[in-house]
Amino acid sequence: MTETVPRPTLEAVAARAGVSRATVSRVVNGADGVTEPLAERVRQAVEELGYVPNRAARSLVTNRHDAIAVVVAEPESRVFADPFFARQLRGISRELTAHDNQLVLLLTEGRHDHARVARYLAGGHVDGALVFSLHLDDPLPELIQRAGVPVVFGGRPDWSGGGNGVVYVDSDNRGGARDAVRHLLGLGRGRVAHITGALDQTSAVDRLDGYRDAMVDADPQLVAEGDFTLAGGERAMRELLENCPGLDAVFAANDLTAVGALRVLREHGRRVPDDVAVVGFDDMLPFAEQTDPPLTTVRQDIEEMGRLMARLLLRGLDRTAAARETVGGAPSSVIFPTTLVRRASA
Repeated sequence: MTETVPRPTLEAVAARAGVSRATVSRVVNGADGVTEPLAERVRQAVEELGYVPNRAARSLVTNRHDAIAVVVAEPESRVFADPFFARQLRGISRELTAHDNQLVLLLTEGRHDHARVARYLAGGHVDGALVFSLHLDDPLPELIQRAGVPVVFGGRPDWSGGGNGVVYVDSDNRGGARDAVRHLLGLGRGRVAHITGALDQTSAVDRLDGYRDAMVDADPQLVAEGDFTLAGGERAMRELLENCPGLDAVFAANDLTAVGALRVLREHGRRVPDDVAVVGFDDMLPFAEQTDPPLTTVRQDIEEMGRLMARLLLRGLDRTAAARETVGGAPSSVIFPTTLVRRASA
């Protein structure tokens, strides 16, 4: 048996610093009205005693829980298999950690989970939500709106009312896709195919539109539907080779899809890039550098997009606090530029 050491209290910190309990409370909760010399004495006493604020008590004072929900509208089998999600979650986690906020991860295995997520958000457990990988018929946006929590979305919204005051972070999917296809055309390729992502997501639709911008009169059979997965890339590549055996280039909607396409091309004896050039989307390192051959792809800064989602949400929360006038204007949506990264596959 070990003895339990009593936790230091606000009164103990106040006694050590030689100030009132109210002064300690203001410093610990980040309130104004304490001179810097007194605040420094309190901080020193907190460190010496190892005082840890009681979050429940603190939330009564600040009306903040210092916790943010991250809602990924995908099953766990997809989230933990696709490195895209790891990158975005890492960016979010780093930004929240830097501001002493906890990340609460919520996944949706299917529609039966949507009500559960909405109840949790409405239950006052978190200060806001970061939501990404939404599908076009997803009820989550409306449910989250009803829950009344501030939210920032990852990806351009495309639901009813999605443009009215909605804050989101996305990349220039259409422009990046257009650059990828123009690069292939510039290499002298005349039969450029496209393997789409899941077309119930705006990122896939935008990349398909970018492909069509550059391939105005393309044969419809040069487009095969994928789903952003390796298996989907394999399936779509087989379909393309069957329908359009003379194709000489492929633009894949993401790097995982491109890897699936590379596997099938190798199985069919097609040399990359000699016979068929391949371009992906994401620049998932070191993944894209380790394909055979290394993958030419469109880079989007996934981790920084995650960080910015968290930053915009926290900034919005700060605007509702007492220091509203010092924080600045309301957060606005951001679209990140993309860059074509040339390697050996095209």
